[in-house]
Amino acid sequence: MSRRYAIYDVFTNRRLAGNPLAVVFDADGLDDAEMQAIAGEFNLSETVFVQRAKNPAHTARVRIFTPGCELPFAGHPTVGAAVAIAETLNGGNGRPLDLVSVLEENIGPVRCAVKLPAEGASFAEFDLPRKSVRLDAALDRQAIADAFGLKPNQIGFENHVPSLWSAGVAFVMVPVHDLLAASAAEFDATAWQRCVPFAEGRLASAYLYCRGGVNHLARFHARMFAPEMGISEDPATGAAVAALSGAIHFFDQLVDGHHPILVEQGVEMGRPSFIHLHLDIAAGQIAGARIGGQAIRIASGTLDL
Repeated sequence: MSRRYAIYDVFTNRRLAGNPLAVVFDADGLDDAEMQAIAGEFNLSETVFVQRAKNPAHTARVRIFTPGCELPFAGHPTVGAAVAIAETLNGGNGRPLDLVSVLEENIGPVRCAVKLPAEGASFAEFDLPRKSVRLDAALDRQAIADAFGLKPNQIGFENHVPSLWSAGVAFVMVPVHDLLAASAAEFDATAWQRCVPFAEGRLASAYLYCRGGVNHLARFHARMFAPEMGISEDPATGAAVAALSGAIHFFDQLVDGHHPILVEQGVEMGRPSFIHLHLDIAAGQIAGARIGGQAIRIASGTLDL
């Protein structure tokens, strides 16, 4: 049986930047082992499998696999899948189109707003299916510094300190002093595995961040490392930004109102990515959070499976 697939570059408006994503359509009938094997064959940070929705009111069922495991939720697969499905069903008419879709992910239904332009990269934004929460963890600053080849005084800035957060996937947030420290970091997976906890069933991944960015519009600059998932470094990680939203609010004590925050990632990899985070704060709490970005198709074909 032939199954269609497409490759999208996500969180970018140009090809060969952002985070590449494989989207496999017509994935009904594939079992877990087959999907994991196909994700390993593509060997991208994530591969999405599109199946028929269980609820007829929803758009599709979506399974998300890294080369090493399945994830309950992830940001760049959600954006990329929403765009890919919308373009497949509605694209090619030469007119701009706004629509809403609901993707069934393992974490639950995820509502997405999609903008299809007449030409160029499409845009998708989704409501976080779960708010970011801080998890208890004893984190050693020296051990974390060692895992990145940095000095202890380069870990942290202002009142930001290492902390463990999750909005569906757990990440240790590692604030560093500045862009120089972020670019100088050299990740040691073995040292990382010795110093961080297991959370939500797997070893927590690393999300290193600092204020500012190479792009003057960026509020934060970030890098992500996930040895447990088979990802040496990831050029854009929506699930990590979802988790980061809690840390930003906790440490920065955002005032009530709407806060648009642009996070850049992937710069050190030569694949700059731009992740749009929107936080609505009411009564001192996160009332709503959304993540969005652009995506553009770079390839398509069929799998003979």
